Parts: sequence; structure tokens; C-alpha cells
Amino acid sequence: MELVEIKQELEKMANRLADFRGSLDLESKRARIAELEEVMAEPGFWDDQQNAQKVIAEVNGEKELVQAFDKNQEALENADVSYELVKEEEDEELREDLESEVEALSESLNQFELFILLSEPYDKNNAILELHPGAGGTESQDWASMLLRMYTRWADSKGFKVDTLDYLPGDEAGVKSVTLLIKGHNAYGYLKAEKGVHRLVRISPFDSSGRRHTSFVSCDVTPEVDDDIDIEINTEDLKIDTYRSSGAGGQHVNTTDSAVRITHQPTNTVVTCQSERSQIKNREQAMKMLKAKLYQLEIEKQQQEMAEIRGEQKEIGWGSQIRSYVFHPYSMVKDHRTDHETGNTQAVMDGELDNFIDAYLRSVMN
Repeated sequence: MELVEIKQELEKMANRLADFRGSLDLESKRARIAELEEVMAEPGFWDDQQNAQKVIAEVNGEKELVQAFDKNQEALENADVSYELVKEEEDEELREDLESEVEALSESLNQFELFILLSEPYDKNNAILELHPGAGGTESQDWASMLLRMYTRWADSKGFKVDTLDYLPGDEAGVKSVTLLIKGHNAYGYLKAEKGVHRLVRISPFDSSGRRHTSFVSCDVTPEVDDDIDIEINTEDLKIDTYRSSGAGGQHVNTTDSAVRITHQPTNTVVTCQSERSQIKNREQAMKMLKAKLYQLEIEKQQQEMAEIRGEQKEIGWGSQIRSYVFHPYSMVKDHRTDHETGNTQAVMDGELDNFIDAYLRSVMN
């Protein structure tokens, strides 16, 4: 890049940061952090564990945003200093370092922009992610286990915690269904991009003739919601079953009827949980999951009504195919909503999903 081009880039990035500063009201956020830290220092703060966790989650979220802004501001200031040095000395090595700084800062600002755009209700919440294989038996169940590994690795790369709420193993391989609770700031905001049907094309390892197979797995994502969410559930509408756990989980598995299945009969919504030893705790978690699903149904109903008012012919829900993963006769992963694609299928299966998530979130925010 020419020096004049570098200067123009630095000015653009300075303007972006100024816009961020104005829209975020950083000073009020710093004041809120100080206020919450005073609350955390009070005697008896931990007496109410649930409220304490909410306060900690809020302060961590505010700190993450403010610190990310400060980091970008500092990087811009360092790049400005580097620019002045290069302008004075015209040193080739210094110029290369400057170009690297500008490139890194540009990418950092893009990520920061995406981070602050996750402002929809519940974007900051933990995510409940479910995988359900389509028709095809072992073939689709194996594909579900591959996606389970992919999302687990993605969550690990983000520093998120993954709890398995429900796990039903396949008859020969893979999984018949699995429900994960992915804990981390903005987990739902990111993972809502993954909701839909995922299609795999490959030479089947289970076909002795070496034929090509197509498999489908549906991915459902809902936010974990607090108990105070305004969703009315009548107990007479619920069918509650208990059964013995079937997944990996220690000595208590298959010894007590601790697993819980709740069916909301008016909507035929079913949730299951077997992650805890206690039936009571599994029931509490299942009710949270049910609230999340009913909340999601209500939001989708409202979206459907708005789409009909606007005359949009857009299918709302999670029944449509969103992404194809092709392993044969060529290698490609393509998102059908954004047309973003890559030939590095192994990287995607190893959890490198950020580019796909980024492309989707920007497409719906524009």
C-alpha cells in the first residue's frame, strides 16, 4: 500500500471508532461497571446465588465491550505512531509492520462491529442447541454426531462451556438426538445463525458399494431464558414423563428414573433433560427449555404475521435447508442464505464457523 492509502485507512478506522464511541455511550457503561462492582463487594452478595450470577454476567458483558473498544483505540494510536515513523524514515521493514498493524486493526474492528450489533433481545444469553437427524438411519445419525463435534469445537474455541442436557445414542453409530446448553456471552446471538437444516453429501462409510449418500440433520437453537420471562404455561397443558437416563453420565445412569420428558400438548412441543442426577433438577431445566421454545414459537408467529402484512414470501422457522457440506465429488461448504462458501471442509468440521456466522448476521442486519 502507498503511504497515502495507509493514511486514508487510518482515518476511516478513526471515524469508525468515533461512531462506536458515540453510539455505545461508553462513559455510562464505565459508570455502570463501577456501580455493579460496588454491589459485588457488598456483604451478603452471594446470599442470593441466582441474582449474583446475573450481576456477574452483566458486569462481564459490559467489561468485555468496553475493554474491546479500549483495545482497538490503543491499536489505532499505535498505528498512528508507526505511520509517523514510516513517513519520516521510509524504512521498508517498518512499512511492512505498519501494513500488518492496519490489516489486523481492520479485522479487529469488523469483529467488534459484529459484537456490538448483537443487540436483539436474548442475544447475550446462553443457547440451547438441539440436533435431530432426518430419515436415513445410521447415515443421518452419524452426520448428527459430526455436527455435534463441530459445534462443541466451535464453542471450545470461544471459551464457552458446553453441558449435555439430553443424549440419545444411535443404534449402530452417531446420535438419534442431542440437546446442548452452550454457556457464554452472546452464545445465542451467534448460534441463531445455525438454525435450520444442514445437508451432507459424501461417500458413505457404511455402504460397502461405496455409493454417494445425502443426509440431513435439523439444528434448532433457542435462548436460555430466565424464570421471570412472561410466558404463561398452564400445568394442565403439560404431560410429564420420567424414565431412566440412556446417555453417558456416570453410575446413576439406568439406575433411577431421573430423566424427564415434558410435552406441551397445545403446541405438541417436547423437551427432555437427563443431565442431572436429580429428577427435580432435570424437571427445572426441562421447564426452562420449554419456556425458551414457547417464547421462540411466539416470536416466529409474530414474524410470520409481519411477513404476511409486508407480502413477503419468506419461510419462517427451521424447516428450510440453510447449508450444504459436500465431501464428494468435490470439497465445499456453502451457506445458501448468504452464498458464503469455502473449500476447506475439514476446517469447518473442526469448528471454524465464524465466517459463516459473520456473513449471516451481517446479512440480516443490513
